[in-house]
Amino acid sequence: MAYLTDHNIGLDGVVAQHPYYKRHGFRTAYHNLRYEGVGGGIMPEGVVEISEVPFEELLVYDAGIFPAARPQFIKCWIEQPEGIALAVIEDRRLAGYGVIRKCRTGHKIGPLFANTEHIAENLFAALKSHVPGEAIFLDTPEVNPAAVELAERHHMRVMFQTVRMYSREEPHISRTRIFGVSTFELG
Repeated sequence: MAYLTDHNIGLDGVVAQHPYYKRHGFRTAYHNLRYEGVGGGIMPEGVVEISEVPFEELLVYDAGIFPAARPQFIKCWIEQPEGIALAVIEDRRLAGYGVIRKCRTGHKIGPLFANTEHIAENLFAALKSHVPGEAIFLDTPEVNPAAVELAERHHMRVMFQTVRMYSREEPHISRTRIFGVSTFELG
């Protein structure tokens, strides 16, 4: 951790560890909720494979939502085995993207980034349509009510929550476009 002293470190910690992180200088930004549901449904129109989006455009879009450039991560994330990456294009511009990937139990959706609730709904429906009858998981920021409503509209149930914390100030990002975080399990 010493080599990161000059950097703003972000983490998603389990609620029970919140006091520990706070003692070490981390500040609470908000909570995330992990939802569980069941895949299936119909693939909506207007959703395309992410390969139809120029990679540079994807990086620009992601930069408005995530506080650091992460081209190598994005490339690996959208191309991972047993994963599907989809996008919505409106007016010839990227308006949202999402990934569903196999995990130990079921499939996780993340990220799910979208300009509007309607776009998030279409992406979510498209992603879950690829895994009928299987468990799906979505990690939503509680500070985006539209994300919480999306999960609840699909009869998903909360399994647990995490605390999003930073070692410095909270970065200025578009939280209203975050319907599902990429993952809690890296770091």
